[in-house]
Amino acid sequence: MKILIRPAPEVAIKSKPVRRQQMRHLRQNIRKLLARLDHDIVVDGSWDRVEVEYPDDRGLSGSVIEALMRIPGISTIQEIGVFPFVSVDDIAEKAVEAFAHRLNGKTFAVRVRRHGDHNFRSNDLAREAGAALMQASEATGVDLKSPQVEVRIEVRDQYFHIAHRRHRGLGGYPLGSVENVMTLVSGGYDSTVAAYLMMRRGLRSHFLFFNLGGAAHEVGVRQVVHYLWDRYGASHGAKFISVPFDGVVTEIMRSVNHRHWGVVLKRQMLKAAAEIAKTNNVAGLVTGDAVAQVSSQTLTNLNVVDRASDEVVLRPLISMDKEAIINIAREIGTEPYARTMPEYCGVISQKPATRARLHRVEEDEGAMDPLALANALESREETPVNRLLETIKTPEEVELVQTPGVDDVIIDVRHPSEGEQSPLTLTSNDVIEIPFYELRQQVPLLPDNRQYLLYCDRGTMSRMHAGHLRAEGHENIKVYVPPS
Repeated sequence: MKILIRPAPEVAIKSKPVRRQQMRHLRQNIRKLLARLDHDIVVDGSWDRVEVEYPDDRGLSGSVIEALMRIPGISTIQEIGVFPFVSVDDIAEKAVEAFAHRLNGKTFAVRVRRHGDHNFRSNDLAREAGAALMQASEATGVDLKSPQVEVRIEVRDQYFHIAHRRHRGLGGYPLGSVENVMTLVSGGYDSTVAAYLMMRRGLRSHFLFFNLGGAAHEVGVRQVVHYLWDRYGASHGAKFISVPFDGVVTEIMRSVNHRHWGVVLKRQMLKAAAEIAKTNNVAGLVTGDAVAQVSSQTLTNLNVVDRASDEVVLRPLISMDKEAIINIAREIGTEPYARTMPEYCGVISQKPATRARLHRVEEDEGAMDPLALANALESREETPVNRLLETIKTPEEVELVQTPGVDDVIIDVRHPSEGEQSPLTLTSNDVIEIPFYELRQQVPLLPDNRQYLLYCDRGTMSRMHAGHLRAEGHENIKVYVPPS
């Protein structure tokens, strides 16, 4: 079987040198990815097409088509039958075998392209094949302007092709034919869709994760990043870079006006990303921001955030609503990951600034200890994306407790402002308040002959930090989940 691949229209309008380069990238990407299915698959082509041939007897058709539909830069994928040229009558017979059963109750047209010297014209072949199809089928007629079915025949010297099923590709540019970017990923709907859209556009992407919530969150992000890369970007290597950011969060909580927490956190992430970009040949940073979705994403605040770095920041979702983003996540397969991804909600102030002033934000940042960001950058870990699943560490199992023992101590890990609004009171247990951003410093100082149950309103932060503490050897840590 043979497959004819056409590039996205944007490739076709490029200058000849650029078009040749992009088609070369596309052939290389297709060749590399299809070799994972079968090394006997042949990939060839010219300046305006790519041709793929594979053995008919190995059941490869479905797998090959599925793989091609996930490769950026492809507009259409046409399955074709290839035959030696014998006569016009033989071509008509082959057309009847391929299409007669598909034409019942439909209009059709025969489209013919011919290359080489032959004793017939393209129109002669089209009329001959059309007459044979009308006689052999129950088609309602021929419609040359807007047929329901098109029968495409191409004659090239001593061979001819008959086109069968046609599939839509991803479009965009071939991956690696544009430039490199770094996508800031949290594992949720927005960042995964943003990463996909950039890869679809031909931009090779590294993935940058700021770990605010411990091992459980990182495991989920690693899984979805590997899925995205393997499905849409595996023709090129990529890095997953994890930066422990809990120390930076602690410093923001201690030093920054609570109204600026969200903006300052994003600025710190952008500063870190810009430093990491310098050593990774990255021409831009990608985020999943959508205008006005949250307080830190107003136009005013995005402007303040962007001033933290000289790197260009790309926001492919900027005008999308959440429903559209979730629909794309569902189409590309990241929705199940995003739906179950732990949501870290620690850096949320009660009255966040929606129109932050740059000079005031910079004053707040000036009060922060710069070592917090420097230490985070120094502690980052880089892993090739193709090895992410090999290096996953299963997070510590955390036991959930609904009824505490008499001697159990409850640790309220919420921010002090949350505790003031809805204090936790229990009749039979001691309750101590240790904000989540101080747990790693304070828990080692507690008596180790007691059992401690972490508590927060939604249960997300308490589970994340309990898993993190248990992974560090604190086996007397569990999570308190009151009966609903």
